[in-house]
Amino acid sequence: MSPPRRPHGPRPPSSQAGSGFGGPSFGGSGSGKPARPRAFDGKRGWKGGESGPVEAPRGEAPRPGRPGVKTQGPKPYGTGPRGPSPQGRPPAEAAPPPREPRQFFRGEAARPRPAPDVARREEDRAPANTLWLHGLHAVAAALQNPRRRLRRLLVTADAEAALRERLPPEVFANRKIQPERVEDRSRFHTFLPEDSVHQGAALLAEPLPQLDLDDVLKASPGPVLLLDQVTDPRNVGAILRSAAAFGAAAVVVQDRHAPPETGALARAASGALEVVPMVREVNLARAIRHLQDGGAWVMGLTGDAKRTLAEAKPGDRRVGLVLGAEGGGLRRLQRETCDELVRLPMAGEMESLNVSAAAAIALYEIGRA
Repeated sequence: MSPPRRPHGPRPPSSQAGSGFGGPSFGGSGSGKPARPRAFDGKRGWKGGESGPVEAPRGEAPRPGRPGVKTQGPKPYGTGPRGPSPQGRPPAEAAPPPREPRQFFRGEAARPRPAPDVARREEDRAPANTLWLHGLHAVAAALQNPRRRLRRLLVTADAEAALRERLPPEVFANRKIQPERVEDRSRFHTFLPEDSVHQGAALLAEPLPQLDLDDVLKASPGPVLLLDQVTDPRNVGAILRSAAAFGAAAVVVQDRHAPPETGALARAASGALEVVPMVREVNLARAIRHLQDGGAWVMGLTGDAKRTLAEAKPGDRRVGLVLGAEGGGLRRLQRETCDELVRLPMAGEMESLNVSAAAAIALYEIGRA
């Protein structure tokens, strides 16, 4: 049987000194003797009796509390760690510090704000299926190419004078395009690469239409260059320039492993992109066999061939020349499809040449009687 519960109500005062809460359960002595007061030592903390009144440290007011529990004076507001308020509310978030101005390192200058004419970037961006051709030679050749569809022409005063001096006077009227004058040359870098040499002229145009290999072969009896995964646009542009100089009929590239028609490629070609057709084929080995079926003698240029190009070139038929990328060279399928592998005579100190330089030397050798 459980003992009867104490009825609710205020507790009777305790007769034992020092307990404070009715007995020795909270640190009181329970003997009825007065407890010794506790004193605060700066090195060891609180010391003295088990219970009784608390002596506050020097300079602080006494603080009421339970006997036997260490207490100190009140702390000033804001000195302790932030925590929940006595009312249970979370503390207010501190305001963020003010943002300091950006400090520039030594040698670094603040970027100047563009001029109103330079800031019009959205207007000068190339729309879909267009590209910016830049450079006087590339722009002049595109203006004279009837297969090229033109959109806009941005020129400085000096570039416009150079174009009008180089081109016939009826070119601008026949193409129905009016040059737009650019006062600040830095405007060209808002839509051209930073390292582009634009010479103050940029032409917005559409890519050239794709040509069929049979139509190209009917138009010219010259040699045909086939590029096996040459991906650098500057190398392709330089090869086009050499092809135009030595009367090549076309430059055939593989569609998936060749650079697209860009301003950098046209700038490296120096106008030859508008003169020499660049034919894209899905399968390069199939294009080689198509040339062989038409009577051409196709040779692959490689460094480990037995005969030189001068020894193997025919004099009574069209020549097809296959060039591989730097490093990898010709792939196996192209080597096996060619009629013969040839090399350029070189000294033993050098293993190979840049593909554009090799193409120029080979074209010269093919055209030499």
